Amino acid sequence: MKNSLNQAALDQLFLTARTFNNFTDRPVAGETLHALYDLLKWGPTAVNCQSGRYVFIQSSEGRNRLRPALMPGNVAKVDGAPVTVIVATDRWFYEYLRGQWTAYDAQKGFAENQELAAATGFRNGSLAGAYLILAARALGLDCGPMSGFDNAKVDAEFFPDGRWGSNFLVNLGYGQEGGFYPRGPRLTFEETCLVV
Repeated sequence: MKNSLNQAALDQLFLTARTFNNFTDRPVAGETLHALYDLLKWGPTAVNCQSGRYVFIQSSEGRNRLRPALMPGNVAKVDGAPVTVIVATDRWFYEYLRGQWTAYDAQKGFAENQELAAATGFRNGSLAGAYLILAARALGLDCGPMSGFDNAKVDAEFFPDGRWGSNFLVNLGYGQEGGFYPRGPRLTFEETCLVV
């Protein structure tokens, strides 16, 4: 039987973690990005589809390519973050399934049903983006997940072959003290949950 995580771990992952808008100038090491992926890849996905894809933008050139797709209020957030991740979905994730899922041949069902493939890919790619946030926090990074950009522009610039499609962005780094908005309240169990 597993034990619950201690309070410090729960705080770091959820209870005191914040969405950061401002980061220090401390860089995020390449080894940290590899460690981040090596953690998040173990998060469960349907038939082990692993449809999430990630573009780690660290360079000025990369930011320049992303900037035209951003809403004006998000430009400074991206410019000030050591890393911005485009969390994307591989629309043809099922091409890898024969090596990832051996219980039965799941590849054919997705290849023959693009509606099912799109829904499965997007759902599990979104899960993978959440795993990225938790893995980053577990490694001591702060995160600023964002919508507020033009997906079509991002896809045209970064994924012109159409295989990957952007979902959302996550700024990563070491948060500046006070670099976040006041924390909003959360809905209660009674407002959001049913037990049947």
